[in-house]
Amino acid sequence: MSVRTIRHSFTLALVLIGVMVGEAADRTNVLFIAADDLRCDLGCYGHPLAITPHLDKLAARGTRFDRAYCAQALCNPSRSSLMTGRRPDTLRLYNLTKHFRDGMPDVVTLPEHFKNQGYFTQNIGKIYHNWRTSEKGDPRSWSVPAVMHYDSHRRDTPQVEGELPRNFASAIRCECRDVPDNAYFDGRITDLSLTALRERAESDQPFFLAVGFWKPHLPFNAPKKYWDMYDREAMLAPECDHWPTDTPRIAWHNSQELWGKKPAPLSDADARELRHGYLAAITYMDAQVGRLLNELDRLGLTDDTLVVFWSDHGFQLGDHTLWCKTSNFELDARVPMIIAPPKKPATASSEALVELLDLYPTIVDLCQVPTIDGPEGVSLRPLMEGQVVSVKDAALTQHPRPAYYNDMEAMGHSVRTTRFRYTEWRDPKDNRLVGVELYDHQSDPAETKNVAADKTYTSFLPSLRATLNELRGPFTDVALPESAQ
Repeated sequence: MSVRTIRHSFTLALVLIGVMVGEAADRTNVLFIAADDLRCDLGCYGHPLAITPHLDKLAARGTRFDRAYCAQALCNPSRSSLMTGRRPDTLRLYNLTKHFRDGMPDVVTLPEHFKNQGYFTQNIGKIYHNWRTSEKGDPRSWSVPAVMHYDSHRRDTPQVEGELPRNFASAIRCECRDVPDNAYFDGRITDLSLTALRERAESDQPFFLAVGFWKPHLPFNAPKKYWDMYDREAMLAPECDHWPTDTPRIAWHNSQELWGKKPAPLSDADARELRHGYLAAITYMDAQVGRLLNELDRLGLTDDTLVVFWSDHGFQLGDHTLWCKTSNFELDARVPMIIAPPKKPATASSEALVELLDLYPTIVDLCQVPTIDGPEGVSLRPLMEGQVVSVKDAALTQHPRPAYYNDMEAMGHSVRTTRFRYTEWRDPKDNRLVGVELYDHQSDPAETKNVAADKTYTSFLPSLRATLNELRGPFTDVALPESAQ
């Protein structure tokens, strides 16, 4: 080979490398932010008390989805569904102990797909389930080992130098101490994430940085300055503080996340303190989001980064006599979801029915990386760009009974349409129907009365049942009970 040929080949190689580096530099980064147990109690969602300026600002430059729903109101199934793009029934995963790779070892997760496309993927904080699964998180998803992702919420105790300040809280699972933000998990997660962003700013490689906050999950232990932002006496009582009329008891659970296995009545003062602590935890989490977004701006990365914010499921604060999650009611199933591309989309908010399941194909689409077979959601990009006003007729949420089961007695599948929430509870052994719920959100948004047996609604049942059957897959055709005919 001549010297001239060698020089030509070397020059061509440099050009190709330059093109590849240029393409990498032009690709959209992803800042993927998760909250835990956050229902739509944010200022941008219309909550009259919530102090959430940073998420409100993010929503103002992106698309706020007002009707977004989780696959199951429990951390592990919801997060596994979102991260794999599969429904819990596809994964056969409904509890806290099974890892999604136990049943689907070769499934390609959302960050794994980005890693395969040349992205640097990193996990700081709780993204996958944090406890008791057979594998700690999912090492295959990340370019470097995940940190602060696998622990118990009960171990999120304040870490300070010197004497621990006094606890001003008294209600169960509440703590109010005058400590800095990084005394708890979420402040330290933010510290590590800021370092990660600075490192990424020095690289030409596109990144997918997943930051998982542990709040506002119990215990409600935000630093005291966040408690002090709220007036305890102004806390809102539930719109429905009783068990809904005519709702089957199979839909109930014992709120054991708060109480253990022995539910007990709360005093009005303690219930008010819990609601206060929940809002304080939300504002604490919002402050950490603000630190991330401010650093993104400071580093000049905002114009190249897609920011996605989501919660794994909602939460009950005494609503329907329930605390925490694990039901199919609207407050458990509905979640905040905000997507802010580098360039503001045409649609500032959307009332279309969407699911967390849709994040996988949406992020792939917005970042223009190759699609992949398997995910069961749809891209929301047409909604964000104002091309359509709807992408699906219903959203599916499900939960077993008991809520934390050893032997499953029933599975409840629930579909949310524009007007209704329709739920069927079936025995998994023989598919026998053991309970039906129907709530008319047009007249009863707080879901105070089950109207499944009301003859006024008889004509709606066939189409709702057909929609549910289509989303949950093939089930034995079992007739509705007489009370619901």
